[in-house]
Amino acid sequence: MEPNEDLNPDTDDLPLRANTNHILVRHYVLDLSVHFERKVISGSIVLFLEPCSGSKTNAKGGIGPAIGNEAKDAEMSQESAYGFHDVDIIEDGTKGPKNTLTSTEKMIGVGERDEFQTLLGDGSKTAAETKSLHSSHLWQTTSDCEFTFVLDCCDLDVSKIEEVDVTSVSAMSSLPSGHTSERLGFSSVNPQAAFIEKLISLPSSQWRQKNQLFLLCSHAPSTKDGSSLHFHRDRWSLQIRKTGVTSPQEFPRTVRICYETRPTGGSVRWINDQDGRVCVYTAGSPINNRALFPCQEPPVAMSTWQASVRAPSECLALMSGEEQAVPTEDGDTRFSVWNYFVTMPMPASTFTLAVGHWCQVTAEIPSALEPGVKDRTYCGMTAKPGSGEQTEAELVSETGGLSSKVIKGSPLQTGSGDQTTCSDSTLVYASLEDEEFSETDYSGMVDDSRVSCSHGDYPCRFTEQSSRSQRVIPYRVFGPIGLLQQAQMRVFKLLPRCLAAAHAVLGVHPFSRLDVLIVPAGFSSLGMASPHIIFLSQSVLYADGPGSGENGLSLCGSRICHEIAHSWFGLVIGARDWTEEWISEGFATYLEDIIWAQAQQLSVQETTEQSELKALLRWRRLSDELQNSEEELQILRPNMDNTGQVSESGSSTVKHALNPDKTFMQVHYLKGYFLLRFLASQVGEQQFISFFRLFVNKYHGQLILSQDFLVMLLITFPHMAREGLTLSAIYADWLDRPGIPEWLYERSAVWSQSRLVEEVKAEVVKWILFSQSHQGKGRKRRRTEPKVNYKELTSEQLVMLLELLLEESKLSTATMPALKKTYNLQSQDAEVRHRWCELVVKHGYGQAYGDVEHFLVHDQAMGVYLYGELMVHEDPGQQALARRCLSLVQEEMDQSARRVVTEMIL
Repeated sequence: MEPNEDLNPDTDDLPLRANTNHILVRHYVLDLSVHFERKVISGSIVLFLEPCSGSKTNAKGGIGPAIGNEAKDAEMSQESAYGFHDVDIIEDGTKGPKNTLTSTEKMIGVGERDEFQTLLGDGSKTAAETKSLHSSHLWQTTSDCEFTFVLDCCDLDVSKIEEVDVTSVSAMSSLPSGHTSERLGFSSVNPQAAFIEKLISLPSSQWRQKNQLFLLCSHAPSTKDGSSLHFHRDRWSLQIRKTGVTSPQEFPRTVRICYETRPTGGSVRWINDQDGRVCVYTAGSPINNRALFPCQEPPVAMSTWQASVRAPSECLALMSGEEQAVPTEDGDTRFSVWNYFVTMPMPASTFTLAVGHWCQVTAEIPSALEPGVKDRTYCGMTAKPGSGEQTEAELVSETGGLSSKVIKGSPLQTGSGDQTTCSDSTLVYASLEDEEFSETDYSGMVDDSRVSCSHGDYPCRFTEQSSRSQRVIPYRVFGPIGLLQQAQMRVFKLLPRCLAAAHAVLGVHPFSRLDVLIVPAGFSSLGMASPHIIFLSQSVLYADGPGSGENGLSLCGSRICHEIAHSWFGLVIGARDWTEEWISEGFATYLEDIIWAQAQQLSVQETTEQSELKALLRWRRLSDELQNSEEELQILRPNMDNTGQVSESGSSTVKHALNPDKTFMQVHYLKGYFLLRFLASQVGEQQFISFFRLFVNKYHGQLILSQDFLVMLLITFPHMAREGLTLSAIYADWLDRPGIPEWLYERSAVWSQSRLVEEVKAEVVKWILFSQSHQGKGRKRRRTEPKVNYKELTSEQLVMLLELLLEESKLSTATMPALKKTYNLQSQDAEVRHRWCELVVKHGYGQAYGDVEHFLVHDQAMGVYLYGELMVHEDPGQQALARRCLSLVQEEMDQSARRVVTEMIL
């Protein structure tokens, strides 16, 4: 049963090697230590496994019994199994000292600990000096007839893999007897397997007991025979065998893997934050978390997890866990331990970690934490006062709440109704009672009080009365000291409004709390959503134009709404096939406008006008992208009728996932957004949003394909089919072919005539006339010119203005400084400044090259395109500017961005 070795995908395809049709990970227990000095994370992960009945997963790819599907089930096994033959040779790796022992190392006996340290090395050698284990010593003695457990893995140094003796845990004997074996279609006579079957089958009402037992089992010693499991690691996978085991049913049910990450591993980024302090975070890489821990990457492998993370005591550790962690000091070390967990089974790609020296944002920022005061440390929850001074933690916690109630030490409600004690870090429960916050009723055809869950057993918020009435979940905001004030003025101010608006549109919040972290400048996008935590780019913070007011919050507010929308589409409902990225990004892009309009309390007319302006901007962006990209990358369902299909073992590939060009494309966002606008136009927007709630109530906690959404829509609105709009027609026009559907051409003409756009066109005419009047040469004396009154424009209107001016082949020298002064362009939000920089580069306006440099350094998530513009004009000054900017930021840039920019410049 050798894993698929013959897979040779295109160079930009990502292999998913895990054999999820044979065996599934049901729970992970991670025990990790963060070492900033070596830029590695070390420790262990314990996997609790369940073989699949008949070596198959259920048809829906979810946890629990198969769920019926109105659409034809497309998950059929391919005739030939996939594998991967690009096997690494033995290469150098890093093994270093432990500043503190993980629980696993403490549990191991002295003799075994010596062996463990021998495997990890003495810590005095670098990656180039020590050998990494890619195979255990006896791997070559194993047989291809033996069952191979395959995990997705890369850039990890594995030292040991062993079977855990869960029968040594006395508490396991108290588990009730069950019929899990019979339910799965096999009978277990192995006591180890029987114990794990009972543990996995415990009902969600006993989730605390279940997590405690998982933790106890993870600390148990290896099985009595003391023999390690045999393993081999190639480029994309970790393969594990046990001598004599030939089937998944015989394979050990509890496996511990001791390992260490590499400094260059693609799943996490080691970087300095905006205050110059070191931090590490999961980067949302195309390879997901396989360089952080060995896991099953395919979305169908949904599991729960719990994690203990050791980090220096002055740091803060944030994760995608359900409850706020209360750190404890790790003995006499300088480390603290943070514990997180989840009870909702989710794909391993949703696991998120961030450790750094960040501060918590509150309603008021104490003067000691304002920009310029960066010589003190706030560790969040374990800071200790010294020399009679107040710590920054004390300063932060003293602040009041304005219109918010800041509750310290209050219990945080979980999805199950249980409570746990919070730490001294403040949880904010927003009070909207003092604000006039009215809601548009989007409930329509949906009765949220009658939700019938179709997912497997877990503590579900959708069935709780208290969750249905909770408009704003508890939230916190963190960031570097230098950005606390901007984060307070924007993110902290907007969060309760955006959360309440999302609740009004979509109903029950899927997750019980939310942390928001302002990540370092090198973060590769404007935001990234994970369960219980959102990463935001610093680019959404800046908009300090005079009189900007609400307008200055537009980019920040819409981006927060986009990431919050992912809680419903992308997280609690995910794509079963990762190539259908539009299910996540198209939906979030569509919903961000509706949620942001709700948060702004816009009238129906204002909402429509704002929506049409944004639609036109997105149409222009999509049209430009499709003209300058490969057709193969423009298809929303690249696997077409094979979407969702996997090999006999469960392995597959994700088409184009490693293509660097795709990283910077927005076709899944924009074309998906326009498909949803098209569908809304067929049934009415109010009805369409009501349908979203209906869909969420049915499919939350599950993985879907495009057909699941579209078929349910066509069944709910049968007139669409009667008018010729069928599933195959939608596939043909929108999902399975490149280019732009005819409907979009027609609608763009309508959007271009909307009131807000016409206002912009009128301003463009004024600027063209201004430019023409200042192009004359040789005049001895300038005539007195009539004063022109320029209209105040919104951020989106400014973007449109600058885009239309970019279409002009020439603007006079006087026009550029006049534009900058009139609209204070250097202080607008990042979208406006991006277009301004394009205009500066196109017309060689050297006096504003400083604005371009500032943008490329501080707005790296949006600056890749500008490097190309600087190089393409073959102007020595502009090319020198591009090289200088790259030299300033290349160490902190996202790897994909750095590779693309380097190719442009070199």
